[in-house]
Amino acid sequence: MGQAVWDECRCAVTGEVPSVVAAFEADAEIGQARDLARSFLTDVQVVHGVPVSERAMGMVLLVVSELVTNARKYAPGPCLLSLEVGGGVVEVTVWDSEPGLPSVGAPDAGRIGQHGLEIVIAVCRSFAMHRESVGKRITAAVALADDPDDVPGGRRMP
Repeated sequence: MGQAVWDECRCAVTGEVPSVVAAFEADAEIGQARDLARSFLTDVQVVHGVPVSERAMGMVLLVVSELVTNARKYAPGPCLLSLEVGGGVVEVTVWDSEPGLPSVGAPDAGRIGQHGLEIVIAVCRSFAMHRESVGKRITAAVALADDPDDVPGGRRMP
């Protein structure tokens, strides 16, 4: 099993943004990324007093799993995972060394697999992809509290 290396930034001063960054080597297990996200969100609740709903915890773990899995599957070398809380959301950012941006396939009920990006986009408040000087960065924001109107991802439907 590969090692995950992370530099945790636990902010004790009020007003600082709780965040964590981890570098995962090529042979790291995806479960390590989920464990880091779960531990981080638990600290956000206990140490910083920020409410995190059960739905948000599950959605963040799903988003981390999908984005880190894609980075491990399609990009050589390590990937970076960043989690940052602010404005009622947790931003999940994954950087990898592959410059090609992923695309969402056309709807196909017969397609088996390769729906992860569609799912991530559906459960997040926002989603963005950016090419970097080396590789790409994907950022997805998940609402921390349940939406009072029970709208997935906290988005308002037109």
